[in-house]
Amino acid sequence: MLPLSVCQQVLSRALSQGGSFAEIFAEDDRNFTMQLRSGKIENAALSRPRGAGIRIYDGLRSIYVYTCDLSLSGLLRAAEQAAAAVTDTRGTGRDVTLCATPTASIHPVREHVLSVPAERRAAVLREADAAARAVSPSIVQVTAGLLSREQNVLIANSEGLYTEDTRVYTRLTCSAVASDGKENQTGVDNPGALMGFELFGERVDPAATGKKAATTAVTMLTAPYCSAGEMPVVIAGGFGGVIFHEACGHSLEATSVQPGMSEFAGRLGETIAAPCVTAIDDGTMPGEWGSENIDDEGTPTTRLVLIENGVLKNYMVDRLNGLKMGMKPTGSGRRESYAYAPTSRMRNTFIAPGQDDEQEMLRTMGDGLYAAQMGGGSVNPATGEFNFAVQEGYLVRDGRIVSPVRGASLIGKGSEILMRIDRVGREMTMGQGMCGSLSGSVPTNVGQPTIRVSRLTVGGK
Repeated sequence: MLPLSVCQQVLSRALSQGGSFAEIFAEDDRNFTMQLRSGKIENAALSRPRGAGIRIYDGLRSIYVYTCDLSLSGLLRAAEQAAAAVTDTRGTGRDVTLCATPTASIHPVREHVLSVPAERRAAVLREADAAARAVSPSIVQVTAGLLSREQNVLIANSEGLYTEDTRVYTRLTCSAVASDGKENQTGVDNPGALMGFELFGERVDPAATGKKAATTAVTMLTAPYCSAGEMPVVIAGGFGGVIFHEACGHSLEATSVQPGMSEFAGRLGETIAAPCVTAIDDGTMPGEWGSENIDDEGTPTTRLVLIENGVLKNYMVDRLNGLKMGMKPTGSGRRESYAYAPTSRMRNTFIAPGQDDEQEMLRTMGDGLYAAQMGGGSVNPATGEFNFAVQEGYLVRDGRIVSPVRGASLIGKGSEILMRIDRVGREMTMGQGMCGSLSGSVPTNVGQPTIRVSRLTVGGK
């Protein structure tokens, strides 16, 4: 993408006024989207964003400049703009020598989406659409989308690193609306992976995706509203892991920990969860939505145990925050694109499988709520306080599911919910999402087995 000699010149120019470290992150993407609505292909678009970001460490301060001009003159101009903001002039004028380091890929792609005939791409969307409409006559609208991103990155820095990587993301999105003429309910399912078009032969069944989205919409359309109160809650696997991701995961990122804006800052080695809870952030899982070969700072990705049997073991650490904290980077430095400086972010974050039987969880919970699918929500990393919508929920009476309910939300605090988990199931599944933070929106997996929280505030109508 950028010759080694060009990167050496640009990095040397970036350090011409001082600074302890300089980095180039260059990117050349090929993005494709296709959308089907009401049985018709509405659009198909191809884009190719390109650019580079230049970062300098000025003491413990970071200076970041980005440009879409990848010519030598454009990159040197950006480097000069960044260098002009440097106040630490020690080591002014340092030359940079780079050594090319190949990046081994554990995520092979066998069939790129853009190499597939348009008819096959459209057939995936039509299959999801047909399956969703077949669920019920109350399904009045289905929207299906195919998304593909081929992200080619180059990372070079003043410590001699020069390496490249390619990430290929493919995702199917499906939204179904059910209506009774008076009100509407929506169901969604958006599976994806770090794979090419082979995703649809190996992991994702378009018909099953459409059916799942429509079934949720139809079920919630006729469901009564949930009553509020404090009660036991069983949360299903897969996207149910968004609770841990939001309520606890963000509080374990160095972005929050380093400035002391996390309820878990300074608590390594302490018990912060029930003994049945082990939580992991793993970027090494082949083909998974949140995986990488290297992070966006060029650090090899890792499998990081965050919590082990209830004890806090690690934080997710990027390079700059690691420098401030005196800790090594954990391969967690991520960014949406060259327009963002990296910071610590989650990858594939999940509660590990336990030993408990899922049916026993329900059978012995008494009266409570079964959250089959989670929706969106919000969290304050400093306090861990969260509020999440339940997309698909069921009322439990005397250990038996008696009816679907809608309008439920889960309200609590991350540190409290971790200590109140009293059952962890045996089978862990994941759900795919996009996580937003200081460095933009990045692909992340959330996951868990079915878990039970002994006591949780449920909001209702």
